[in-house]
Amino acid sequence: MPPGPDSMLVTARGIGQGRRVALFTVLGMTAGAGMVQLPLIAFGVSSLVRTSPLAFGALQWLGAAYLVWLGLGLVFTKPETQARPDTTPIKAVAAAREGNLFNPWPITFMVAFLPQFVDPHGSSVTLQLLLLGATQKMTGVLVLGTYAVASGSIGAWILKRPRVRLWQQRIAGLLIVGLGFRMAFGGGAGR
Repeated sequence: MPPGPDSMLVTARGIGQGRRVALFTVLGMTAGAGMVQLPLIAFGVSSLVRTSPLAFGALQWLGAAYLVWLGLGLVFTKPETQARPDTTPIKAVAAAREGNLFNPWPITFMVAFLPQFVDPHGSSVTLQLLLLGATQKMTGVLVLGTYAVASGSIGAWILKRPRVRLWQQRIAGLLIVGLGFRMAFGGGAGR
């Protein structure tokens, strides 16, 4: 499975702005988005997104537009400004949270996947869904955290080579724009 918007954004942040910003990006995608997604799943609101083509389509187009906007920001980075990190940890958390929330695929995956592991005769179904969702988000921290650490290490090497860094950011931006178009016109986007 090709990398999706989450892993591409973490990788771009790690290479372009360092391990710290990439790890805060992971925090936004998992904890930040999870604080919205998990209650929606647990209380059944997310099924609206799954069953309503209009709601799903609107969320998909918003997510695609947001990815294209983020990608174009990387593509049109000016050479004189690209040598310093331009994303604070708080901005990284917010951008990652918004990007994950506007991507309908994580919530669709959770709605389709998590209920398979719920025991309807056991304890509270809501509590079970919250625990399963939290487990899924913690797994995301491990996977995306690995991307953050690895790309941050590569970024440290690239930081010493400004020309390479500029082109890396532009290429990463084009890939993120491509993922946005894929989300809008070609189906889904993975993790």
